[in-house]
Amino acid sequence: CRQLFCSPSEPGSVPRPVLKQGQPSDRDTPVKAKWQGTVAGSCDQETPMELVVWLEPSRSAQLEEIENLLASDDQELTGDFSKPHLLPTVEGKDPGLKYISPGTLAAVLTGHFSNFIESGIVVDCRYPYEYEGGHVKGAVNLPLQRDVEAFLLEQPIVPLDASKRVIIIFHCEFSVERGPKMCKFLRERDRSCHEYPRLHYPELYVLKGGYREFFFQFPGHCEPRDYRPMEHPAFKEELRKFRGQSR
Repeated sequence: CRQLFCSPSEPGSVPRPVLKQGQPSDRDTPVKAKWQGTVAGSCDQETPMELVVWLEPSRSAQLEEIENLLASDDQELTGDFSKPHLLPTVEGKDPGLKYISPGTLAAVLTGHFSNFIESGIVVDCRYPYEYEGGHVKGAVNLPLQRDVEAFLLEQPIVPLDASKRVIIIFHCEFSVERGPKMCKFLRERDRSCHEYPRLHYPELYVLKGGYREFFFQFPGHCEPRDYRPMEHPAFKEELRKFRGQSR
């Protein structure tokens, strides 16, 4: 039975990580105002609200908040039009994609959506040397299109509980190019496998700000607790090689 977010993380070449849910901690639970700021999607509002002290609301308050999001009339539907998107979204560069804030990813990692998510996969689209220098705990490194096809489409992940969801969250260093492109690629390949509008993975997200922003806000959810940029001077040859493979 696949669960959410297991640590320690494993390289992308090994079997799928089983991501295990933990109980919410005092450090990782946002106050209600944080969620409202994220849903509003304003960059000016989002940044300061991400930095506020996180408190521990009651479990019933958390569930009520999530249920209200699901019941919202203005929530857009998932790719197969079966239900509203679960996670609160923010405005991003590409209007055709769904972006989430670093705070929302932290909430997913600490189990705040466990009643609704059976499997959650963080796909790190950066090159391996970037991933090895620091990544989101439990994330799988899939830098090339063939990696995404092999990991997600050769044996699609299906929830054992039909009432729960499989969600995938893509990111790269800044989530400006590689992460969004890979998200679109998966949706296109997934569409080609089905009669419209059916999909293996109807609920895809992109982490706004990428690993860089997530690391600066939530270093405790990263391992090793570090950040290696794509253009690190010690990895020029690796960068040249992987850019060639990406083309």
